[in-house]
Amino acid sequence: MDPMLAMALAVTAATLIVAVAAVLLARCALADTDSAHKARVLVALAEVIRAIRGRR
Repeated sequence: MDPMLAMALAVTAATLIVAVAAVLLARCALADTDSAHKARVLVALAEVIRAIRGRR
């Protein structure tokens, strides 16, 4: 397999995995949350996703 193709597939797969994980985390976090608390839950979730991606 061409190394450039392998790298492109790896980057695409990693991006897809992070995106799916973010959606699943959001669904789980908001499942039983009161509407008054949803904004704070989303902010906290964004901080977790940034930490996973290494931007904090």
